[in-house]
Amino acid sequence: MDDILTQMGQRIRKHREESHLTQEELAELVNISSQTISTAETGKKRLRLENIVKICMALGVSTDYLLLGKISPEDIAILSKKVSRLTPVQYRHLEDIIDSYIAAVTEEQ
Repeated sequence: MDDILTQMGQRIRKHREESHLTQEELAELVNISSQTISTAETGKKRLRLENIVKICMALGVSTDYLLLGKISPEDIAILSKKVSRLTPVQYRHLEDIIDSYIAAVTEEQ
């Protein structure tokens, strides 16, 4: 169980940082203490179910991803929504970035 909490904490921290949020800012969005965010990110404390859901909503990730690290149809829908807001030029740049990334990780395997 500790391994699951640690991995979930790493995913929380990663997405919090990608969202340019401090622990205090995320805690305020979710209406919990920054200490709770801190202990969750280090995997030292379990979160209540309702707080997991609130964190997922604040960070724009699915509960499947946060809890298990699995990409779900919900995650794909979230990404699709973000991509749909891009201009055509931004979309083409993103497509180039994705193509380059796929080529790079394919070479590593």
